[in-house]
Amino acid sequence: MAGSGWTEGAPPVRRRGPELERAILDAALEQLGSVGWNALTMEGVAAGARTGKAALYRRWPSKADLVADVLRRGLPALGETPDQGSIREDLYRLCVRMRDVMRSPAGMALRAVLHECDPAHGDLFREVIWKGLHEPAREVIGELLLRGIQRGDVRPDATSPLITDVIPAMLMYRAKVCGSEWPDREIAEMIDGLMVPMLRA
Repeated sequence: MAGSGWTEGAPPVRRRGPELERAILDAALEQLGSVGWNALTMEGVAAGARTGKAALYRRWPSKADLVADVLRRGLPALGETPDQGSIREDLYRLCVRMRDVMRSPAGMALRAVLHECDPAHGDLFREVIWKGLHEPAREVIGELLLRGIQRGDVRPDATSPLITDVIPAMLMYRAKVCGSEWPDREIAEMIDGLMVPMLRA
């Protein structure tokens, strides 16, 4: 199809609006998982979505904008943490959920992007992490601490933003620097050896 930007053998599929946008986002996520950030191209995403490049550029002016949108929309929500009866169990369940989010297709793609992207795009993707995972985690941790204070197993002054930062910071640091995949054993060690002693009433 001349001028469409379509270069693959399969014909394009006529879709519009949300249906086309979803196909593009799904194709971009699949490309991130298979070839990573550096090798991902708008042409490859268009081919995967069976559309032309123009459909991508009308919505996202650059590869970075497309990938950031994919990650924002694709990261699963942390959701609520039902009361497990103790701050230890509450935090353990939350950490398992955070790990599972980072093991999701969007989470794995985000990790690949962070390892591969150049400094010029680093701030954009750090913002995605902050708003998509770090900030929601801090809010949930704050709620769990208040629950623990009311229950009596967290000391009343354990409400500092520094405390709510500890778990996200540890998870990110050990994943990026140490290559940890956060097995259940390591999560339990962090909760039992670090968080519970620090929070104990």
